[in-house]
Order: sequence, then C-alpha cells, then structure tokens
Amino acid sequence: MPLTALNYKNPVWPGYFADPFVLRVGNEYFAYGTGSDEGNGRQPDGRVFPLLHSTDLVNWEYLGGALEPLTDSRSTAYWAPEVAEREGKFFMYYAADMRLRIAIADTPHGPFRDAGNELFPDEPFSIDAHPFRDPKDGRWYLFFAKDFFDGRTGTGTAVVPLADDMMTPREPPRVVVRASADWQIYERNRRWYDRDWEAWHTVEGPFVVERGGRYFCLYSGGRWETADYGVGFAVADHPLGPWTDEWSHLGPTVLRGREGEVLGPGHNSVVLGPDDRTLYMVYHAWDVQKTARRMCIDPLVWVEGCPKCVGPTSGRTEPRPSAD
Repeated sequence: MPLTALNYKNPVWPGYFADPFVLRVGNEYFAYGTGSDEGNGRQPDGRVFPLLHSTDLVNWEYLGGALEPLTDSRSTAYWAPEVAEREGKFFMYYAADMRLRIAIADTPHGPFRDAGNELFPDEPFSIDAHPFRDPKDGRWYLFFAKDFFDGRTGTGTAVVPLADDMMTPREPPRVVVRASADWQIYERNRRWYDRDWEAWHTVEGPFVVERGGRYFCLYSGGRWETADYGVGFAVADHPLGPWTDEWSHLGPTVLRGREGEVLGPGHNSVVLGPDDRTLYMVYHAWDVQKTARRMCIDPLVWVEGCPKCVGPTSGRTEPRPSAD
C-alpha cells in the first residue's frame, strides 16, 4: 500500500482560517481562506482573504491579504475564495455580501482585483464558488451554492458551464445536490426573506473530484456553527449531472466531527500532496472551545469506491497506509 508522506499536526495553521482552498502551482501551495469577523475580515495590509504559502502542505507562511476590497463601502462580508489558473492568469471566485464575484491577478499571490461584475445578478443569494476543469476535455464549470424555495427549502448546490472568459455562465444553473435529510437542517423556524420557514436547510461548499471517469461532488451540510456539520458526497457521470446522493441520509459520510476533540469539520478543498500520489482533504474545524475555525489536512482515500477522509485528526499524525 502507498504511504502518505506527511508528518503533521492539526490544525496546520494556528490562526482563524475558514473555508480553506489550496491551489498547487508547480511544487508550491497557496491557501486562501475566509478571515474572522473582526474588521470584516480585513488583513493588516487592508486586503481581504488571508493568504498562506507552503512547499509541503504542513509548514505555512503568511503572505498577507489576497484581494483588494471593493470600493463600495457597503461590501462588508467576504466569503469562501477559490482560485483557478488558466493561460497564466489567476481567477478568484468569491462572495461579497452573499453574491458571487470574480477577481483576477497575474500571480497566485495577487493582489487580486475585482473584475467589476456579479456572476449571478438574478440570484438573491450565491456563495461558495468552485471552478472545476474537466480533465477529460479541458472544459471549465462553476459549482456554487444558491437558495431553493420548494421541497426541502434552503441552500443547495448548482453548476453552470463557463465561457472561455472564465466569467460568463453559458447556461442557466443546474441542480447538483439539495437537502435530503434532517441532519442538513440549518435552523428550524427561521426568519429569512421576510417570511418564516418551518425548516431551513443548508448544503454548501461544493468541491468536485474526478476518479475513474466519474465525478464526485463533496459538499458540507448542516449549520456551520454546530458539531453536526460535516461532509457528504454525490456522484455523476458528467459535471452537469444528473447527480445522485444515496449515501448521506443518516449523516455525513466523508467527514464528521469527533466528540470532545474536533467540532464541525467541513467546507473542504482537495489537493495533490508533495508525493504526487496522495490526495489531501483541506478543511476547517472548530476547536472544542469554539474559539476559531482553523485549517486542517487529512488524506482523502477511497473505500469501496466511495471517498472517505482519514480524519478528522488532532495532534501529531505519522505517515500511514491509504485505503485504496
């Protein structure tokens, strides 16, 4: 069996770092995350989204903020950045005040500057963008979270194919995963959109991995502030679906918390490790005292054809065999 090459201790970064996305560029890693609510997520340099750099996924250096903030003073909430590289340009997809936008830079360390348009102006709520390049044909797709108002009402995930400019959806959104179980309830009797909802659900944070010709969409469900928050998955034969989720009815099957140690792990990305063989799931998790969400890593393995995170772990983690 292959061994994971890393010896690490979670969390791998001590500061607040939610919704972590890690981009590998050559033999370097760049991590982008949501900052704390203090100062509306602004970093000491005035930019938003803390940016880290590493050569081994374990030891990280803080580079400052990644994104120049919008000049509109009303923009106060910046969430969940992800970055895609295409033809020497770097495209950051992010939410400002719960609407998806895009920023561009010439290097992975930025600074990124907003391109000036909303991706989905007709959607009242759009967050958690995930750009995905299909390894089969090189086409790009954008997965994201939006609200649905029928069935199990609440936030679910959707996908659109992207035009060559990496900024324009070529079709209306198609459903990927919506809530199907009570563990995905965000809040009962929630007041939202100026009305009361008996139960508001949340399925968010999509991230897609292709394996063996099939596509696996990892997603986070439930309320991000609670111990029940975790990661499930859906499967499709094409990025546009149809997608099926037959594994998560009783709770998150890819990653869930450990009572008394790790709370609410989720909103993950996946990146290839320094050994060019092991996939690592990068996610945030609360400490037991719930002082902060911090960045953690653990191997992503495959058990009977299904994705499974070898975690969450805490403390020192030695190299170990993978499951598949």
